[in-house]
Amino acid sequence: MKKALLIIGLGIICLKVFSQANDSLSYSFSIQQTIDFALQNQNDIKNAMVDEAIAMQKVKEVMGLGLPQINSSFDMKYFLEIPTSLIPAEFFGGPPGAFAAVQFGTKYQATAGLDASQLIFSGDYFLGLKASKVYVELSTKAIQRTKIETAATVSKAYYTVLINEERMKLMDANIVRIKKAMDDTKVLNDNGFVEKIDLDRLTVTYNNLLVEQGKVLRLLKLGTYLLKYQIGMDINATLTLTDKLSDVKFDLSSNITVEKFDYSKRVEYNLFETQHKLAGLDLKRNRFSYLPNAFAYGSVSGSAQRNTFTIFETGYQWYPTSLIGAKVTLPIFTGLQRSSKNQQAKLSLQKAENNLEFIKSSIDLERTSSITMLQNASEMLENQKKNIGIAEEVFRLSKLKYEQGVGSNIEMITAETALKESQTNYFNALFDALVAKIDFDKANGVLIIN
Repeated sequence: MKKALLIIGLGIICLKVFSQANDSLSYSFSIQQTIDFALQNQNDIKNAMVDEAIAMQKVKEVMGLGLPQINSSFDMKYFLEIPTSLIPAEFFGGPPGAFAAVQFGTKYQATAGLDASQLIFSGDYFLGLKASKVYVELSTKAIQRTKIETAATVSKAYYTVLINEERMKLMDANIVRIKKAMDDTKVLNDNGFVEKIDLDRLTVTYNNLLVEQGKVLRLLKLGTYLLKYQIGMDINATLTLTDKLSDVKFDLSSNITVEKFDYSKRVEYNLFETQHKLAGLDLKRNRFSYLPNAFAYGSVSGSAQRNTFTIFETGYQWYPTSLIGAKVTLPIFTGLQRSSKNQQAKLSLQKAENNLEFIKSSIDLERTSSITMLQNASEMLENQKKNIGIAEEVFRLSKLKYEQGVGSNIEMITAETALKESQTNYFNALFDALVAKIDFDKANGVLIIN
């Protein structure tokens, strides 16, 4: 009995923990909160930030080249055969021109040393340091571009879910309306006032609506899963969207014109501008390669020579060596390599300048296109909104006429079909307008991200 009570108690505790875990995975997000969540958890953003951290470490790596370089070494040798040297034999009373083979040295030799060097001047180093910092700037702007792309993608997915939610609401209302008409027709048919074919037509319409409702429901679930995936959220979490489609404004800002635009608002332009800066630094670096490089160095070492393995024992002599020096290198002729590198750098800079002009033209075209697309989408949306009102009124009158016996069942079903079609057209137009609005904000550099 006690064992059973213990198992039940543990089960209750597990259920509470599971319930609390599920509660912690419940979110209610506006579109901005959804974007903020994505910027913290989305995989592309994380990788872009890692790339920025790598670039910053690259700067430190380049800076390290200008700091003192200190290395230690230890070398120990055991000669199985001591090297043989040839010396003139006449040193030992031998005939002139003859050589005697002798062996010098000991079987065990060891050398321990400490080397240090310091860069004094290098054009490559100073310009490389500048270039590495610009590379960090490039990585930072790449993060900004990834954030903007993520914000645009997440916004479209967010609005897709909202649209499908509205479609579900209208679909439910349509089903309720047709169900009532079908029930009323069944009563009339049971009492002999209408033919069974009238009831059958409404039944077919009702069944079709149920099938379509299932499709919309599945699309809603799929859209929600896609949104969670795009923002890096647990797929099993509960996500509630708090924004309303009615809050979205599709009117064009009066201060946005095609003629005047600050290209620095577009991160793509900033990226090309940074690449242009890198190309300029590369050209300077190649020109500075004609300058000399200078560095100072020093070395301290000691050597030991033994016929027995007493290298690490005290009381034996080590022979020290120390030196300091400075070195200047100046390239004189490198087989015209430097000239070719300079020409390559000049051409790369010219290419970067061409890309800057190209991105300006691309931005102008994109902005012009986005304005046109948003205007067209807004007008289409307003037109479809009016069509829904008209279709609803036509259906209401057709239903009223049918109920009063002065209209036909076919007329009412035709009106209902037209209403459903107008609703579908409205939601398609609404989605196109939302996408056009996001593309417009992105093209004009006003897509809001934190």
